[in-house]
Amino acid sequence: MTALTIIILAAGKGSRMKSSLPKVMHKLAGRTMIGWILEAAESLSPAQIIVTVGPDMPELEAAVSGHTVAHQKQQKGTADAVKAAMPYIENKCGQVLILLGDEPFVSKDALNEMVGLGAPSIMAFDTENPSGFGRMVQRADHTLQQIIEEKDANEAQRQITLCNAGNFCLNYDDLEKWLPKIGCDNAQGEFYLTDLPQIAAQDQRFFEIIEVEAEQGWGINDRVQLASHEAYIQDILRVEAMQNGVTMMDPLTTYLSWDTKFARDVTIEPNVFFGAGVVVAEGANIKAFSHLEQCNIGKNSVIGPFARLRPGADLDENVKIGNFVEVKNSKLFKGVKANHHGYIGDAEIGAGTNFSCGAITVNYDGYKKHKTIIGENVMVGSNVSLIAPITVGNGAFIAAGSTISENIPDDSLAIERTKSEIKKGWSRDYQKRKKT
Repeated sequence: MTALTIIILAAGKGSRMKSSLPKVMHKLAGRTMIGWILEAAESLSPAQIIVTVGPDMPELEAAVSGHTVAHQKQQKGTADAVKAAMPYIENKCGQVLILLGDEPFVSKDALNEMVGLGAPSIMAFDTENPSGFGRMVQRADHTLQQIIEEKDANEAQRQITLCNAGNFCLNYDDLEKWLPKIGCDNAQGEFYLTDLPQIAAQDQRFFEIIEVEAEQGWGINDRVQLASHEAYIQDILRVEAMQNGVTMMDPLTTYLSWDTKFARDVTIEPNVFFGAGVVVAEGANIKAFSHLEQCNIGKNSVIGPFARLRPGADLDENVKIGNFVEVKNSKLFKGVKANHHGYIGDAEIGAGTNFSCGAITVNYDGYKKHKTIIGENVMVGSNVSLIAPITVGNGAFIAAGSTISENIPDDSLAIERTKSEIKKGWSRDYQKRKKT
């Protein structure tokens, strides 16, 4: 098998993003652009992946850990970025696939096709609105004659709707030969890979054009384009979920993460947000206006409406989490109910326990988090505060309004209230004094 090296160009600062983050570190469906493009690259099983980064991009270097990093000291164009990567290519042979890091949804099938051709190839997309893109001028045999930028195009060339996607595949020997011939005789004084087709033609070598959907070949340069790509990937994720047995009452208001996992017969009501790392078991019902991230939801459980499951929430089957209940870093066993207005943090709650309205685990003392352990079939009354660390035994009953700071044995009643005091006529007298 011919060795394959993939170079990902990711050094762009993304000035138009108006952000301190490198452009490719912005997220789509909870995953960075570079994460998406790395998945596509890794699917080809290359011998090596090289990521070209700019100076002072530690978060990007951490994100591509495990792959080779090349530094482009000054951003002088795409060809200059490839030049920075060339010394790091271990196999000085085979094919080199060059990908733009700001095209996160590049087609894996198209990449396989480019690699399989064994000839120079370039990716393109057709769009009804080609404004701003380089046009692909073709020969009679549909190979690429040249890429012409819009500002340099004549009126006939401006009517071309096939546009440059910027991804190239060619033999290492050809790249090594042609790359030094790219000049910087342009308004920006930079070196561009778009000069390659005309240089290759001097050796009677012609680039094949591989066409993809516009969303797969259109790069992201600003937040508006980021939002357009977010809408695109959300549509894909929703359709995939529904085709696999998920009911979405209003798909357009359901937001998924790239790694959201659903079993069959899950129902999702409107306005639900899934952050990264959510797994939902069969038959679960996620009610409207709920927010979930890094959590597991058990079979036939009901979440919401207006519920929040934070990282580490692990719910067994038939658990009910109602409106305005927040769960964080806690294990809730079968049949636990917390139907409204509560907080469960750093806790373990046994099967069949009822966690009533307004009850909370007091898990933080200002310095450290502490754990609350509640046994099976416990009744935690309304407006109970459990001050951790604390253990509540099986079958215990905690009276409403209690603040509990010591362990409770099995089958015990725990109650802590101050004595009520009623002063007859006090309110009437008070109001008279205020009026006076």
